Amino acid sequence: MASSSQNPYTDRRWACLGVSATGTFMSTLDGGIVNVALPTIAHRFNTDLPAAQWVVTIYLLVIVCLLPAFGRLGDMTGRKRKYFLGFLIFALSSALCGAAPGLGWIVAGRALQAVGAALLMANGPAIIMMSFPGHERGRALGMLGMVVSLGSLAGPSLGGLLVGAFGWPYIFYVNVPIGILGMFLVCRILPADKHPSAERFDFFGAAIYAVGIVSLVMGITHGGTWGWLGPATLGAWILAFGALAFFVRSQAKSMHPVIDPSLFRIRALTVGNIASFLSFMALLTNAIMLPFFLQRVAGLPPMRVGLIMAAQPLAMAFVAPFAGLASERASHALLTSVGMALAACGLYAQTFLTADSTLTHFLLNQVILGLGFGVFLAPNNNAVLGSAPPAKSGIAGAIMGLVRTLGMVTGIAAAAAVYQAFSGGATAMDLRAVPAFSRAGFDAAMTFAAVLAVLGILVSLARGPARGAAPGPRQGSALDPPGR
Repeated sequence: MASSSQNPYTDRRWACLGVSATGTFMSTLDGGIVNVALPTIAHRFNTDLPAAQWVVTIYLLVIVCLLPAFGRLGDMTGRKRKYFLGFLIFALSSALCGAAPGLGWIVAGRALQAVGAALLMANGPAIIMMSFPGHERGRALGMLGMVVSLGSLAGPSLGGLLVGAFGWPYIFYVNVPIGILGMFLVCRILPADKHPSAERFDFFGAAIYAVGIVSLVMGITHGGTWGWLGPATLGAWILAFGALAFFVRSQAKSMHPVIDPSLFRIRALTVGNIASFLSFMALLTNAIMLPFFLQRVAGLPPMRVGLIMAAQPLAMAFVAPFAGLASERASHALLTSVGMALAACGLYAQTFLTADSTLTHFLLNQVILGLGFGVFLAPNNNAVLGSAPPAKSGIAGAIMGLVRTLGMVTGIAAAAAVYQAFSGGATAMDLRAVPAFSRAGFDAAMTFAAVLAVLGILVSLARGPARGAAPGPRQGSALDPPGR
């Protein structure tokens, strides 16, 4: 059957969404599963939890290093082969992690797994952008938001079930059949889109970026442990900002930059990424602080804590498709601002919790929070991706993923720092510490998260009243060479 358009992705747009959603679900599921299994892995290899934490840290570091590079490569030469390679690497490295004879092997396998995840994360949004160049993109992103929520929800519960029933290796083995399914779907559904490029990849710029971003993430992640003004933290900050400043200058002069600086002159893209950063900082503050309150103040068992925490992603999964559909017709500024307003209410309401609060009260706060983030995410992503030129959709999606990851890392560090500042130096983050819990620290952290959400409202309003229904001035072919 002849293609009905210049863009072969649009002829199979909902099937292409399914391929992208499979990769998104696998990478989202993996984070929650691994976190649950860390204590078991540490016990199995007779190591302490800080050493085992490298199973998570190395995954994060490799992803933030590679996201822009893989997004740029996808823009230059096509996405199908890279998405297939992402599934292949993720499945093989998962099998390696499951069969690992020692912790070092797991860390190495997780680094390789992150390479596959970065290929998927960098090219997944671009596949949606190519499949939905204008009309229906909002509902597609809404469906993807539902997949993200369900993956986040399923990760911890499935991880606990697999560890308890079969052992820790199966938290990795579960990715193998999903990866095989993903490779099959890529071969059957995604159109061939390989095209030659006259542009050269800036390997030097990518290396400088990697040095800067790794130093930045290490400083944020370990600043509380090393001391925010300690020599190790200050060294990380100096190296990070020096390398990133040099990277910015070099990209401005480069003929073929890894990250095109002109993208940040697009108001909707820049504003949307700032709003996303604030939203994920706020979301992770809730995720890291509330479980400690529920266990140490309310005295709830872990199973009930899990039930309460599940309410937020469930609410997100419910509302995300509707928010995506609405973003095709309504103002992105209005929808994202309403979403952040709901989130701010849900976050600040946490400061009214007491040891005697009912289960309904706990659940209601999380539902309000989930509805808020669900209303925010799909319209915000639609605004960001829709504002980027089709030939640069890969790097735009990679920047979006990078900002999201940095927001999560910064949110965890900021929550711990605010809690510590208002609790006389005690920390809720160390489960081995005395069970004392500072109510003042908790209230300060949740108020800080609510302020972040309010700032998100102000930033969202700055994007202007653009609607999501109208396509861009030109619906470019997925096979167009970059810069056309």
